[in-house]
Amino acid sequence: MSGGGGSSPPGRFADYFVICGLDTETGLEPDELSGENFEQTPLRRTFKSKVLARYPENVEWNPFDQDAVGMLCMPKGLAFKTQADSREPQFHSFIITREDGSRTFGFSLTFFEEVTSKQICSAMQTLYHMHNAEYDIFHTPPPNDKDSCSSTGDCNGTSVSKLQRFNSYDISRDTLYVSKCICLIAPMSFMKACKKVLEQLHQAVTSPQPPPLPLESYIYNILYEVPLPPAGRSLKFSGVYGPIVCQRPSTSELPLFDFPVKEVFELLGVENVVQLFTCALLEFQILLYSQHYQRLMTVAETITALMFPFQWQHVYVPILPASLLHFLDAPVPYLMGLHSNGLDDRSKLELPQEANLCFVDVDNHFIELPEDLPQFPNKLEFVQEISEILMAFGIPPEGNLHCSESASKMKSLRACDIVSDKRNGNIAGSPLNSCELLKENETIARLQALVKRTGVSLEKLEVREETSSKKDLKIQCDEEEFKIYQLNIQIREVFANRFTQMFADYEVFVIQPSQDKESWFTNREQMQNFDKASFLSDQPEPYLPFLSRFLETQMFASFIDNKIMCHDEDEKDPVLRVFDSRVDKIRLLNVRTPTLRTSMYQKCTTIDEAEKAIELRLAKIDHTAVHPHLLDMKIGQGKYELGFFPKLQSDVLSTGPASNKWTKRNAPAQWRRKDRQKQHTEHLRLDNDQREKYIQEARNLGSTIRQPKLSNLSPSVIAQTNCKFVEGLLKECRNKTKRMLVEKMGREAVELGHGEVNITGVEENTLIASLCDLLERIWSHGLQVKQGKSALWSHLLHYLENRQKKVTSGSFSSSGILLESERRKSDASTAMSPLRISLVQDMRHIQNISEIKTDVGKARAWVRLSMEKKLLSRHLKQLLSDHELTKKLYKRYAFLRCDDEKEQFLYHLLSFNAVDYFCFTNVFTTVLIPYHILVVPSKKLGGSMFTANPWICISGELGETGVLQVPRNILEMTFECQNLGKLTTVQIGHDNSGLYAKWLVEYVMVRNEITGHTYKFPCGRWLGKGMDDGSLERILVGELLTSHTEADERQCRTPPLQQSPSMIRRLVTISPNNKPKLNTGQIQEAIGEAVNGIVKHFHKPEKERGSLTLLLCGESGLVSALEQVFQHGFKSPRLFKNVFIWDFLEKAQTYYETLEQNEMVPEENWQTRARNFCRFITAINNTPRNIGKDGKFQMLVCLGARDHLLHHWIALLADCPITAQMYEEAALIKDHTLVNSLIRVLQTLQEFNITLEASLVKGIDI
Repeated sequence: MSGGGGSSPPGRFADYFVICGLDTETGLEPDELSGENFEQTPLRRTFKSKVLARYPENVEWNPFDQDAVGMLCMPKGLAFKTQADSREPQFHSFIITREDGSRTFGFSLTFFEEVTSKQICSAMQTLYHMHNAEYDIFHTPPPNDKDSCSSTGDCNGTSVSKLQRFNSYDISRDTLYVSKCICLIAPMSFMKACKKVLEQLHQAVTSPQPPPLPLESYIYNILYEVPLPPAGRSLKFSGVYGPIVCQRPSTSELPLFDFPVKEVFELLGVENVVQLFTCALLEFQILLYSQHYQRLMTVAETITALMFPFQWQHVYVPILPASLLHFLDAPVPYLMGLHSNGLDDRSKLELPQEANLCFVDVDNHFIELPEDLPQFPNKLEFVQEISEILMAFGIPPEGNLHCSESASKMKSLRACDIVSDKRNGNIAGSPLNSCELLKENETIARLQALVKRTGVSLEKLEVREETSSKKDLKIQCDEEEFKIYQLNIQIREVFANRFTQMFADYEVFVIQPSQDKESWFTNREQMQNFDKASFLSDQPEPYLPFLSRFLETQMFASFIDNKIMCHDEDEKDPVLRVFDSRVDKIRLLNVRTPTLRTSMYQKCTTIDEAEKAIELRLAKIDHTAVHPHLLDMKIGQGKYELGFFPKLQSDVLSTGPASNKWTKRNAPAQWRRKDRQKQHTEHLRLDNDQREKYIQEARNLGSTIRQPKLSNLSPSVIAQTNCKFVEGLLKECRNKTKRMLVEKMGREAVELGHGEVNITGVEENTLIASLCDLLERIWSHGLQVKQGKSALWSHLLHYLENRQKKVTSGSFSSSGILLESERRKSDASTAMSPLRISLVQDMRHIQNISEIKTDVGKARAWVRLSMEKKLLSRHLKQLLSDHELTKKLYKRYAFLRCDDEKEQFLYHLLSFNAVDYFCFTNVFTTVLIPYHILVVPSKKLGGSMFTANPWICISGELGETGVLQVPRNILEMTFECQNLGKLTTVQIGHDNSGLYAKWLVEYVMVRNEITGHTYKFPCGRWLGKGMDDGSLERILVGELLTSHTEADERQCRTPPLQQSPSMIRRLVTISPNNKPKLNTGQIQEAIGEAVNGIVKHFHKPEKERGSLTLLLCGESGLVSALEQVFQHGFKSPRLFKNVFIWDFLEKAQTYYETLEQNEMVPEENWQTRARNFCRFITAINNTPRNIGKDGKFQMLVCLGARDHLLHHWIALLADCPITAQMYEEAALIKDHTLVNSLIRVLQTLQEFNITLEASLVKGIDI
């Protein structure tokens, strides 16, 4: 934040002294841009103010920006008042952000002076005559009530119409006053010192005694003779009436911040401040609203200062001049302050978009939050820690609701005196008082109750005793000011400590670029600079919603970029250096568990040290500046009238002393040395062009615009600004889609076995939420009239309405489109009739979900649904194809009306179709969803004669349906049930009634009618007693069909036997002999693959695991692999009788049971295994379900995997004499080495806790 400008500044305290006000030459110019309408009485209108004078004319390191200074000194233009109004001087500060992100600070004091120009007075009188004449035409005059508003300045009490008539001006009776402002422009924000300088200057003009020296002497002194204090030093200089002290933190402390944090907590209360802080960290749009410019500035600067070590990277305009209101529809994150006139309430504000807006009504202690704001980590304890500090300073944590200035001063003084008044010794530091005070405080009581419920005891409420009462330190500023310093540093330390704790080991996860900085920079946007997934996997679960979103912000990216840029200690960004040294300290303390992040709340321990540093600086002033002295002025100069701020003598103020040497002469030599080093570190970027370029680009990466050009706002400038926004939105869209695809593709590649997994469910959710935010921002750019909180949903509703009008007028035939390929193929009766693609239908689905209450929520749900259906780009294209509607809703410059950009944007969104998202299904888990079922029996084998009654039961990751009867003759039905999630298995069976109760089912299709996801469950086996393996029910494992066309390709119209070999297992319809014989190597490989799949499954984060059922019972699952093992070398006795593996297992069971009875037991261990084996087989045979022999084998394998018994059983069976009878010599099960390797592979499953889906083990209680 150093004032890095063109050339290195000489380190002066202030760069310019400026006077703004009414230019009597040009007279009254109404300020149209500030948007105040002409219904206002002339005294309430705004008129253009001018910069009347500035000293010096220009300094090269900080070129004077006339427009910006003029606008920000008097953001509402000139104000007129009469003697009846209150005319207190008002102080406010402001910031000018330059193109390169560097800042200059302004401090201005606005006061009222009598208008002496007769022309101006008569012009005002004329305006009144005109106004009253118009007014009388429109209104019947109310009863005369002259004094209705004479007492209060902003007339809240009476109705506005009364005021407008009588807030009048009569040239013969009233004195007219106009606002004027004096202002200092400075490179650093010493707010308190500048405020004192200006107040004392104003006092000099208004006090009856003239000041000791002419005003020019004081202004010359502050401009040319007072240096900036170097880092870690304090400075004292003279104002007109008294000394002024300022101090600057050293390079190892938190950066300079001079606004009273106390005021923010009094205005908003802790809870609101923490919520606002969270919004700022997640880069929501933030709009502050207050009638005091200084409050806007204080809140904005405090929130951004508390973010240390992160820096706000986007538009930052704490005071938005009235003429820049069109800036509120900026489609980027911003932090802006809007001035309210104290009359209108919030509902009158037309804000272009509120989907992700945080609105803060500063004066009314009120904050509106965006919809799904995650909680700041450890928020409860954090709020508690801040509250304790505030209470020690006598500030109630819930804020002073009536923050009228005088009342809050009284309150805070009284409470402070009780808690820490050790001077007058009336209740000398007895610990009782502070705690008693706290006990009565309701917020703390509530907090304690809450914290108790979470199981933490907070009996002792620590109130930090002030350390300031050391007798030996005499502090050079008044008590009240020192309190402000103390409170500021304590609160800031507590906030900074949250980040040092949260990111204590962030360096481990920084991905250092492999190439040199040059090329790294050119590809910066494609590079991942931080290993987010690993970092998040270390964090406690409750932190994830916040952290996963925070890691996606621009401020975090810039922070890490900075870290990568500054390898060496000396070129480190000062902020980074301070943060890193703090993190190192924590790491030293934390040696026991360096990377283990616990959610234990660590309180701040750095407060005392930080306070001490300030105290020492204030007790021993390092430098006293030259006193103001008489200047070389001509006789008669420097005289002025009481009550008027004079036009100063520019000849003496335009240049400083001949050489700057003598300013420095008083500074001790070591100071100068320090100064040189200091400038060296602060302006290092100036010596080093290369680096300057990097830092510059790094700054501009994320944000195209930091602050609007505060220049003449011609339409062309506005258009240019909007072009920049449009470019920025497009760039952001490109980066977002890319990032989401890389994550997704990366992940799918991993599932195919390439590389490592790197995205979590939390993270995917975050990315989709940020895509929704981006869409809302795009849709609210350039809106004509805002309706509802979500611009996107409002556009969709308009579209819907138009469609309905057209449909009723009969110009539209059908509400959806069928894909060509589907139309061609849908004649095949086995296929489901395809779903229509319809934007309107998808909206209706969302409208029917009763759980979603708000427009923003509906828009987000609609985006998620469209993403899942891979229709987002198509739907939006259709929405925007209604050009008439777009024209009606949007201004010419809006993003949605820039055709090229819009096309590119839709093209970027199209790339999402490359991957599968389940962002609707996984989020809306409780909604009712219609499912469509189709059972396809085999045509060849007499399916039509089937007489039994079929049933089906569908299971998904989130639940199952229970048994549903399927109409026998149609075999197709639609039913509704709560979202099942991704579907996993279907149980299908029949009741064996009627003459022909045999049924050959080829496959079952189930479609989610909202998302269109279709699952196919292949079967290819008989259901019927005496057929195949005698099964009346089967468990089928399904897979998601990919795109529509493939689904149709795979409709099997060939007899099942000619299907690809991988389908064979399920299609063994006549006899098992026609399976391709796999050799032992292939079988071992299949087992390895299957086990490997399960191991990988458990190594994924829980939120991402796919279906375990598929890995066990799917095509190349464990069951099918073990089936191959037992099929290998199995003797098949006669040609027409099938023998199943289950028959062999039952024989083995009988063998073991007879052994038990004959008591020929080899050994203990073996005995338990055999007993277990028999128990499982018996249990499966006794199940009430009608599953066939292969179904029973499947159940046995699943149970064995669950209870870690498979490898024991294989060992058992390999030694069993029955095996010798039923297997050929070459069988795998008889080969000891192969069996041993098989056992070793199966043993790896022991460490996993396998939970089986209910459908697999229904009716078994083991």
